[in-house]
Amino acid sequence: MKSPVQKKGVYKLIKEIKILSEKSLYGIADNSFPSGRLGGAAGLYIHIPFCKQACHYCDFHFSTSLKKKGKLVEMLCKELVLRKNELSSPQIQTIYFGGGTPSLLEAEELQQIFETIYTNYKIAENPEITLEANPDDLTEEKLKMLKDSNINRLSIGVQSFFEEDLKLMNRAHNAEEALKSIKLAKSYFDNISIDLIYGIPGMSVERWQRNIEISLELGVPHISSYALTVEPNTALQKFIERGKIKPVDDEAAKLHFEILVETLTKNGFEHYEFSNFGKPGYFSENNTAYWLGKPYLGIGPAAHSYDGNSRKWNISNNPLYIKALENDKIPQETEVLSLSDKYNEYVMTRLRTKFGVELAEVSEKFGEDYKAHFLELAKPLQKEDLLQEKNGVFHITSKGKFLSDGIAADLFFLD
Repeated sequence: MKSPVQKKGVYKLIKEIKILSEKSLYGIADNSFPSGRLGGAAGLYIHIPFCKQACHYCDFHFSTSLKKKGKLVEMLCKELVLRKNELSSPQIQTIYFGGGTPSLLEAEELQQIFETIYTNYKIAENPEITLEANPDDLTEEKLKMLKDSNINRLSIGVQSFFEEDLKLMNRAHNAEEALKSIKLAKSYFDNISIDLIYGIPGMSVERWQRNIEISLELGVPHISSYALTVEPNTALQKFIERGKIKPVDDEAAKLHFEILVETLTKNGFEHYEFSNFGKPGYFSENNTAYWLGKPYLGIGPAAHSYDGNSRKWNISNNPLYIKALENDKIPQETEVLSLSDKYNEYVMTRLRTKFGVELAEVSEKFGEDYKAHFLELAKPLQKEDLLQEKNGVFHITSKGKFLSDGIAADLFFLD
């Protein structure tokens, strides 16, 4: 099977999908969601581009200077007003505060954003409203403030419960804060997700298993887990090049992933997307939206938007973002998607989920030529036991799960 990077344009698409899946990912008629409703409508993603310090592996857009935080929140609100008629969907079903570190927001700043949203958008009844938080921010005072706001779901960036891992990644919290934050958060929120990272250099199988065990003991109903990746121009890349940190071991990461899937599924979690595991009633509506191709509006520096036909992304520069909005301009670029682009995104996103690629949907959305293309390229993958079909729906097999992006890339339509 060819590596995705060997195919022109494929790596860019895969990276975009991974970024959006982690930052701005409603569901379907399914009781796996807290509301148990059919996911329609659209989503709002609010990017808060501030952090206390830079994690060694992170290449998302953020600033460690909080000087312009108040002004940027003001411009976020202005962008919300300027773009209020952009989505064709009649209402917003999910709101997601990502970053950066949204838990750095003060009560007044959150209130300002929510007042702008509820004044200018039609919000669904009982929407899912998620805020990403770092463990060191989740004091009892902060949790009370969040509980009193419109937030009803927390996504806590734990990454690991072990000091050596947190120090290697340069996380702002320590192991004790990771445990304490979750225990405290459970007193205020029922719908909690935590992030875990595997494949960390030097992480033994035993330590990874213990990370999973601690998560289970804490009783969190949703876990998002990602392999540590070495992104260009990050501190992690530089430390590996200088020999200060061991290189990431792909085989170790694969083993960690297999342990993760086996352990969580045995303990009542459903593996509904490559990096996401939820207990019944706790699938993330916001995450699932992206994989099912729902529209969303991204607000803030570096935020992405999707309307079904095009993708837009805002400038990744806080001062330039602020300056543009002060002049009533949206600092963004737009890419209009071709039919092949839409097909490739459909294949990529669906093969990462429990929903799979439906042949009838391929025909309906893209036509018989694309269906024939998919079936032809699927044959060798089926023979290798990487892809399986049941009742007209294709899923990646257990053997192929860790290779899902490469398998999807082999099914792309390349113009």
